[in-house]
Amino acid sequence: LQAAGTAAIWFILPDPSMLLLALVVVGLANLGSELGNVFNNAILADLAPPDRIGGWSGFGWGLGYAGGLLCLVLALVLFLQPEIPAFGLDKATMAHVRIVGPLVALWLVLFSLPLFLTVRDRPGAALPDRRIVRASLRNLRMSLHDLLRDRTLALFLLAAMLWADGLATLFALGGIYAAGTFGMSLAEVLRFGIVLNVTAGIGAWAFARMDDRLGGRRTILAGLAGLIACGLGALLAPSQLVFEIAGGALGLFVGPVQSATRSTVARLAHPERRAELFGILALTGRATAFLGPMLVAILTTLSGSQRIGMIPILLFWVAGAILLARLPLAHLPISGGSGASRS
Repeated sequence: LQAAGTAAIWFILPDPSMLLLALVVVGLANLGSELGNVFNNAILADLAPPDRIGGWSGFGWGLGYAGGLLCLVLALVLFLQPEIPAFGLDKATMAHVRIVGPLVALWLVLFSLPLFLTVRDRPGAALPDRRIVRASLRNLRMSLHDLLRDRTLALFLLAAMLWADGLATLFALGGIYAAGTFGMSLAEVLRFGIVLNVTAGIGAWAFARMDDRLGGRRTILAGLAGLIACGLGALLAPSQLVFEIAGGALGLFVGPVQSATRSTVARLAHPERRAELFGILALTGRATAFLGPMLVAILTTLSGSQRIGMIPILLFWVAGAILLARLPLAHLPISGGSGASRS
């Protein structure tokens, strides 16, 4: 789904009449991405040793940033920056931009092949096709019921939703803030985005061992503390240089928070229900993703200042950190710990 939707961007010509089709194909690609991430995260604990889940999660997240950065560099060097793009693509029809869709689709397929060709699913009872949907809906209903009874796990998912909303708002509006507050050009914003990807990958890799040694809770709290400190520095930065330094340092803590959230959920979930729990985690993160941009828009409009308008991002991280700090994750019961089999 993700590769097909991304590849179809090639057919989106720079014409307003293509807007609906553009929304459809990008929506398809995003749907595939979100679904794929759920199972990508759920398979982690089946592949990594229990005492190294955090390390492998951070290593994988770091490689993800590295792979995305390499793909971006290829797109820049081959198509976006040259006066005459590779293959002689026509800039008048934005072909040098549209070709990035097929490039990303090829990238996805190529680097997914090792997983599809070498990794096997955890052995389990197979269901006849006609029973899969019915059984899945019943299991999901039971999982939601168990979640309501497990207050600690429910509050952890709420805390994760808060810091995920802050990160999503940062990713969506960070470039707009940089351009509007410091007058950064598109090239400068793109360069800044590359720096953030590099530091985020380094951070995910560097904090991975901390996750295994000290636990996901402490790793997330350390990451959130770094995000809050660097985010505050970026908001108060008197110049573009200080902003870029603070923003680059902020990236060091993005990857660890994302990685440690994944490893923590992988440790907490019952082996037969990891995909369900990761699905619920993804749902909570997306269901409220509109809150951050909405609050930023309201505050920016009322105050007339982008600096003030971006404060909700910090508040999301502070709220998530306070909630997580109050949770006894060291004694958190495993979801579905009874081990009852599911049909």
